[in-house]
Amino acid sequence: MSEAVPPGAGVTLHVAAEQAGERLDKALALLAGEISRARLQQVIKDGGVSLNGTVATDGKRKVAEGDAISLVMPAARPPDPVGQDIPLDVVYEDEHLIVIDKPAGLVVHPAGGHEDGTLVNALIAHCGESLSGIGGVRRPGIVHRLDKDTSGLLVVAKNDRAHQKLAKQFADHGRTGPLQRAYLAIVWGAPRLREGTIDAPIERSNRNREKMMVVKGERGRQAITHIELIERYPPLLKGLDEIEPLASLVECRLETGRTHQIRVHMSHIGHPLLGDQLYGSGFATKAARLPETVREALSALGRQALHATLLGFEHPATGEEMLFEAEPPADFANLQAALAIL
Repeated sequence: MSEAVPPGAGVTLHVAAEQAGERLDKALALLAGEISRARLQQVIKDGGVSLNGTVATDGKRKVAEGDAISLVMPAARPPDPVGQDIPLDVVYEDEHLIVIDKPAGLVVHPAGGHEDGTLVNALIAHCGESLSGIGGVRRPGIVHRLDKDTSGLLVVAKNDRAHQKLAKQFADHGRTGPLQRAYLAIVWGAPRLREGTIDAPIERSNRNREKMMVVKGERGRQAITHIELIERYPPLLKGLDEIEPLASLVECRLETGRTHQIRVHMSHIGHPLLGDQLYGSGFATKAARLPETVREALSALGRQALHATLLGFEHPATGEEMLFEAEPPADFANLQAALAIL
């Protein structure tokens, strides 16, 4: 039976028959309670684990029945980023998690070129010491992310247990649980089928490291996006079905969560997002020829037309199925409105 190990405390655990032959890090994860294997691997590397009285820094080492594993969990280290008074649109919050409607332009966590002014800085100020550190000091509590210029719903864990359970749901991509992620995208043209699935693996481009690309064969990571055509601009008129719409509103549901997945997949099928300079640059001439009202709305948007509108998951503490919806922000809605009157 596993037991919880509080930060700063030490405990000695004994390998049972069912853990015999396992790697040290895996056996420890089974024995140590609500602590992730990734975190335990770091503790092992840092010298916080002894095997039969000798410090063990190799997590791959095999253990045997009866081995004594001594574990000292380090006290939670304060995150490197500092709290900043950045307004947050809080959709839901309790002691375990917080759901945010992220505005476009806000980076999720500190990285090169964005050392502060991020969602993490805002969360540290808002949540204080309760924020989970299990995701790493640069991204405390973050279990998934949105691109800087994508708006919408994002959930953040406020303690280690919530982080671990939410992370498992996102890793499973909703295949066996209630996780749901749906986005609204305004794209060039319109998919020929009202509903469809894009199953195309993705990897980072060798030519442009900021860009992802669809690859063939066994290369890349599996990426699956389900799409549904919601509205055409202008709408198809009776007897004029042959007219190609200028743009359309598409709902995209993720079955996997790869970097830039929706943007890459929609570009791959010939319908990149309006305003997407990275994946829709080939439509710059078409954008310049838009009606003035649409051109002004697109210029005011100043980003890819993508909004995370729906987020559903199982609450990590209560098991309740949570479902949140967020309407697109004004810049996205203004572009919709301008297109709708064509």
